[in-house]
Amino acid sequence: MASPLHLVLASASPRRLELLQQVGIEPERLLPTDMDETPERSEHPRSLAKRLSKAKAQSASDILKREGQADDSYVLAADTVVCVGRQIIPKAELIEDAHANLRILSGRTHRVYTGICLITPGGKLRQRLVETRVRFKRLTRDDMDRYLASGEWRGKAGGYAIQGRAGGFVLRLVGSYTNVVGLPLYETLALLEGEGFPTGGDGPA
Repeated sequence: MASPLHLVLASASPRRLELLQQVGIEPERLLPTDMDETPERSEHPRSLAKRLSKAKAQSASDILKREGQADDSYVLAADTVVCVGRQIIPKAELIEDAHANLRILSGRTHRVYTGICLITPGGKLRQRLVETRVRFKRLTRDDMDRYLASGEWRGKAGGYAIQGRAGGFVLRLVGSYTNVVGLPLYETLALLEGEGFPTGGDGPA
């Protein structure tokens, strides 16, 4: 009898987990890995998202191999990068960083890239890159102060969470909304289904 197939999510992001659960997929395990997310010199935001998602997936896959769990596990990883032109807008850990991010994004169009990487039980590696364009309204000082006071910016790519209060800043969005949240669902499901992982809502058989 074949072993059941498992999905391992190489992420500690509650948003990515919630998005998968939203479409009926419950990962067997969360396996985040510590990763230096510093961009390389002159690295394009697209390349950074792809490189980090691949590194996260490979790191989690290596752990599973050492544990003897790789043969029945699909490993899914993602990394989201926000940028204006080639300027990467970092995650905000300090309120000063979040304030600087909001000033850059105010009244401008930015791009959100998410790299998705899937490693199959057979060791096959597949990647996708998804792009969404988002335009913010011009933010007033009160807009920024209220958002900073909410704390929603902390640890978020670009320093904001579109599913929270920052959703009220969005004038226009072209592309995948769930990509901006942190995991583009259509592309993720297509990747899983294309490699034989059941996504019918009942979990792995």
